[in-house]
Amino acid sequence: MPSTRKFPRPPWLVIAMVAVFAFSAGLRFWQLSRFNTLVFDEVYYAKFANNYLTQTQFFNAHPPLSQYIIAIAMWLGGHMPIDRDIVNGLTGSLHSPWSYRWLNALTGSFVPLVVGGIAYQLSDRRSYAVIAAIFAAADGLFLVESRYALNNIYLVILGLLGHWFLLIALKAPKKKRYLWLTLAGIGFGASAAIKWNGLGFLLGAYLLWIVGWIVKRTREQGVGSREQGVGRDKGDKGDKGDKGDKGDKGDKGATTNYQLPITNYQLPTTNYQLPTLLEIAFYLAIIPVAIYSISWIPHLMLNPIPNFWEMQREILFYHQRIGSSADVHPYCSRWYTWLLMLRPVAYFYKTTISLDESVPVVGPPLPEASAKVIYDVHAMGNPILWWFSAVAIVYAVWIVAKSAIAFATVNSATSQNPRIQNFGIQNTGIYLFFTLNWLANLLPWMRVTRCTFLYHYMGASVFAVLALAWIVDRWLRSYHRNLRLLGVTAIFLILLAFVFWMPLYLGLPLSPESYRWRMWLPSWV
Repeated sequence: MPSTRKFPRPPWLVIAMVAVFAFSAGLRFWQLSRFNTLVFDEVYYAKFANNYLTQTQFFNAHPPLSQYIIAIAMWLGGHMPIDRDIVNGLTGSLHSPWSYRWLNALTGSFVPLVVGGIAYQLSDRRSYAVIAAIFAAADGLFLVESRYALNNIYLVILGLLGHWFLLIALKAPKKKRYLWLTLAGIGFGASAAIKWNGLGFLLGAYLLWIVGWIVKRTREQGVGSREQGVGRDKGDKGDKGDKGDKGDKGDKGATTNYQLPITNYQLPTTNYQLPTLLEIAFYLAIIPVAIYSISWIPHLMLNPIPNFWEMQREILFYHQRIGSSADVHPYCSRWYTWLLMLRPVAYFYKTTISLDESVPVVGPPLPEASAKVIYDVHAMGNPILWWFSAVAIVYAVWIVAKSAIAFATVNSATSQNPRIQNFGIQNTGIYLFFTLNWLANLLPWMRVTRCTFLYHYMGASVFAVLALAWIVDRWLRSYHRNLRLLGVTAIFLILLAFVFWMPLYLGLPLSPESYRWRMWLPSWV
């Protein structure tokens, strides 16, 4: 008789994530030492990291955690048998570019996995997690930032880990809940210990908790009102609940009703428990402050003057003194231009007469008329991904605003109204997660007067990408053929754009004509 034994289904989510990681790591580690120099802000962070290794006193205009990490990478990289014949003394000691870049590359390779993990925690949808991870892997700015000894990739991944651990904690049993909340607090505190703008991730968590508390209290009042009504009318059969979106196929094992991610209302497969005020105060305030403070200890041991509090003041004054005009830096850009990527940044630009000529790492580029080959590392996102994400996050903001108006204008005593019942279910809750975190990482820049750059949008951009991935996933699951086709087309265009602009991410040789093809806007040059 033929065997009737059932073989387990392959863990395709794990397989897909491993493939995304391998793809990301391959691009990040490819010819990591090809530009044997200090690229862009490596002139600060790699030098500062070397100062910690050589015990040289210096002033640091940012919190020190990222430079510790780069210093550890330099020490470990110096003992690795990789590119040891390619060295320079630009950091103050002889180091290979590999030594001060490899840990950034490894860290950046994990960003798509963390983004996919957040997507899965929000939805229990494997397809959404994979799409979100693919989109994160196809972002050019994250690729560039991962290939050099810069600090933004650490800021973003630590902030995202804080949110991922927080979402896990809110579904975990009580014993494990405190462990995950502790890890979330460590992640948020460590992100701020990279740069102060890492606080945007923590601000997003606070905003979600505040909104969750308001929704929870309002719903409890509404439940009380309905119970009184049931007592007066025994014939009332009650609320049958929401039947979901008929146009969405969904995973068989996944939730299709999406409530606010931090309320204590049960979903079909999950139960997010709203943290208490005491938990917020300890895990998301005391622990982050402690982590931030502890991170300064090695720096202050090397540089005891100024002390901790004076150092915070000096950092603030330093950034306040920086101007915002093109005289400060030719690639300064205002926060409201980031959404459409109007002013990316050239991290490295050199020209040669032929492909046979070695790439110069010092001195100005050749005159434009003489240049035949251009090597440009452009810190720019994937244009199609960024522009689609801009539309997606604006749509998310609109959904949240519309639901919030409905929620605020309907009396809680009449919360049997479908507008109240649907606030926090279906789509509003997940869009709220995107919107509040995006705003928390973007709007504080409105008050910043110093020169800012496109990479300051990286924290906010992740939530715009998550919003786009969510919409595309819903399109792919729709019963409408045109929507499914639209979803496939969006993925194809994003991946095609990533390949088209890849020479600018990796600094590959381009002819002047090919270079101009990729400079779609005059402000990109």
